[in-house]
Amino acid sequence: MGTGHRSTTPLSQDTGPSPAAEERFRGLLEAAPDAMVIVDATGTITLVNAQTEALFGYQREELLGRPVELLIPDRFRGHHARHRDDYAANRQVRPMGAGLDLHGLRKDGTEFPVEISLSPLETSDGLLFSAAVRDVSDRKAAEERFRGLLEAAPDAMVIVDATGTITLVNAQTEALFGYKREELLGRPVELLIPDRFRGHHARHRDDYAANRQVRPMGAGLDLHGLRKDGTEFPVEISLSPLETSDGLLFSAAVRDVSDRKAAEAELKALYERQRHIALTLQRSLMGTPPAVPGLAAAYRYRPATQGAGVGGDWFDLILLGAGRVGVLIGDVMGRGLEAAAVMGQLRSAAHALAVTGMEPRALMQSLETVVADLSVPDQLVTCCYLVIAPDTRQVAVCSAGHLPVLIAAPGQPAQILPAPVSAPLGVGGIPHQQTTVVLAPGTLLALFTDGLIETPGCDIEERLNALIDTIDNTPHGSALESAADHILATLLPPDPGHDDDVTLLLTRVPDAPQATAAIELPAVPASAGEARAFVEKALTAWDHGCLADDARLLTSEVFTNAVRHGKGPVRLHLRLDASELVVEVTDHSPHLPHPRLAEADEESGRGLALVEALATRWGTRPTDAGKTTWFTLPLSRKPQPDDR
Repeated sequence: MGTGHRSTTPLSQDTGPSPAAEERFRGLLEAAPDAMVIVDATGTITLVNAQTEALFGYQREELLGRPVELLIPDRFRGHHARHRDDYAANRQVRPMGAGLDLHGLRKDGTEFPVEISLSPLETSDGLLFSAAVRDVSDRKAAEERFRGLLEAAPDAMVIVDATGTITLVNAQTEALFGYKREELLGRPVELLIPDRFRGHHARHRDDYAANRQVRPMGAGLDLHGLRKDGTEFPVEISLSPLETSDGLLFSAAVRDVSDRKAAEAELKALYERQRHIALTLQRSLMGTPPAVPGLAAAYRYRPATQGAGVGGDWFDLILLGAGRVGVLIGDVMGRGLEAAAVMGQLRSAAHALAVTGMEPRALMQSLETVVADLSVPDQLVTCCYLVIAPDTRQVAVCSAGHLPVLIAAPGQPAQILPAPVSAPLGVGGIPHQQTTVVLAPGTLLALFTDGLIETPGCDIEERLNALIDTIDNTPHGSALESAADHILATLLPPDPGHDDDVTLLLTRVPDAPQATAAIELPAVPASAGEARAFVEKALTAWDHGCLADDARLLTSEVFTNAVRHGKGPVRLHLRLDASELVVEVTDHSPHLPHPRLAEADEESGRGLALVEALATRWGTRPTDAGKTTWFTLPLSRKPQPDDR
């Protein structure tokens, strides 16, 4: 074979090939898509095909009989004979692309990357070796471009195979995880994952292999990486499947988000501090309603769970005197500190106006002026104000665009309190209407803001009916605190993520007083004596004659004042509660009495001073026809210093 002539090596050791068989072998050799080089045990080329000539740039006669090292770059020739002897001893088929970094040498001296498949051939002339040589320049160039892109990527890039073995990394991976490249290649990817996550990672990888969808960076997963020094750090990972000739690979772009997570944590802490400050401000502006003797009440306020949390909801219970109670609820449109600031102004104004005893309609008209004077343009406010009279169980109500009040009498289903609803405060030019209804003792009243029943995608009428059903399903007679918790738990999911604050106020109409008595007398001086006698007779009948002296004196002063400065007839009304006596004198004059300092020689001017000194509380309130002056005395009055 070393003489340079073409080989006619037979294909079988046992029998020489026929000319036809040899011709078929040569035909197959020429038809092969790769360059085919047949060498003997000494490394001498015995047979080549046309693809070999085209690939290496030699004529066939320039190769036959020459050592195969002719086709190998100089730097590899020194080891080639040993590799050939090792292969001759082993004689296993080596497939194409066996992971070796091989190069060929053309006649013009240029090198190029190749893949070589080796096969032993036993022939009558001895052992031959078949080498299929494939030029992989294009693929290597593409791989180099891929590696260049990989190295240019701003993130750490980790390529793993289907078993989770790392096959490729870039310089950013080395810098991020602290490993050298050779420490990672061929190692399981779990090397870069904290211990507590490793047990589930194989299953997640198999699930992803079955799904093979691109998962973008920042997909909402809480992921962590593990550095060589054992420190953990938060990461975001983008996954992509790669179909290659070597099988399915997975590309993972890993980004360190430690700085962003730290900034997010700091921002969250700052947000929580600001939200705490805002909620503290709002609760300060909203205040805490006082406990009202004889009136059961429960209230709940839930700030919004989104945004600053603050809003414009407010509610109030207002002691009006003589057992009357004002119940107020309102909602400033909008959210945030601006809405809370407006709420604080309106609540303070409404409370101050209410304690003067004005009727609900008049209070709404006054608040209309307050809203018009606000520095916030086009501000709208819904508000509802009720006044509960304990003896008559009358409820006077006026609503400015607010949601309806729900009532549930004992043994009756819940329903909407029949009352007209006018436009919200801030619209202007529309009079507010007032109505009065009489409710049974123990009737539940439910006042609320829109945050309780308004939810995205739900009809407000359906939600209002759901609230009515919830009230109906609350056992009657149960404590209002339990009822309030039940309503919120039913209508608001555990973590609703609502963007509006929620207010709920429950109260009950008080039971009837222990005793009442009333008389109407003409506005003449003689009527004062009849009024005193009426008071003494009533207190004696109620077994509270010990109050008669003070009650007669104060009644005489207030009644006489009504006769002198008011218009008749004058109505005297007594009410006995569990803890106090309430005396009310009503006349038909709108002029309210005011205490004054009387001169030493004046005979008048001391009546209201006596009332202020002896009564527990006293006051006046306007009525539709005039005014009412009232005072209260405790049922167990402490002895005065001059009592004998």
